[in-house]
Amino acid sequence: MTPARPRNDDDNEAQRVYLRFRRVFGDATSRSRDGRRRIARAGAPSQPFGNGRDPKGIADVILGVTTELGWNSTLAQSDLMTAWPEMVGQELAEHSIPVGIEDGTLTVQCDSTAWATQLRLMRAQVTTSIMATYPEAGIQSMRFLGPNAPTWKRGPRSVPGRGPRDTYG
Repeated sequence: MTPARPRNDDDNEAQRVYLRFRRVFGDATSRSRDGRRRIARAGAPSQPFGNGRDPKGIADVILGVTTELGWNSTLAQSDLMTAWPEMVGQELAEHSIPVGIEDGTLTVQCDSTAWATQLRLMRAQVTTSIMATYPEAGIQSMRFLGPNAPTWKRGPRSVPGRGPRDTYG
């Protein structure tokens, strides 16, 4: 009988390393779990001139990304704000500017109450034009504001109650 070889920790470590490499990198006779997943995911082998291999234009790629991320509405609203002069005409655009869109309502600041009234009279025509040109913007109504007038109700010089009555001498 041959004497038993003493067990060496280096042998165990080498064996553990070998088994780990075999498990991670695979064996020629078997596939690892990751390898089987990769093959199952790939499906049919890739062909150089097969379906879905044609390059796409940059416009198609950007449209796909914006649709996937849900940016279409925001981009349409931004386009509407920049195209305001084309929507209402140059003369009305000189006296009005869109200031924001909130909950489907477009708010427009006007130079005077007369211009605000003029746009209020044209509200249906402008809203229809916006809905036809920018349906993704989601504009349902419009709000026209006159010029900002100073108020004595709020601000740093307001006081509770009746307040000062001799302001103007």
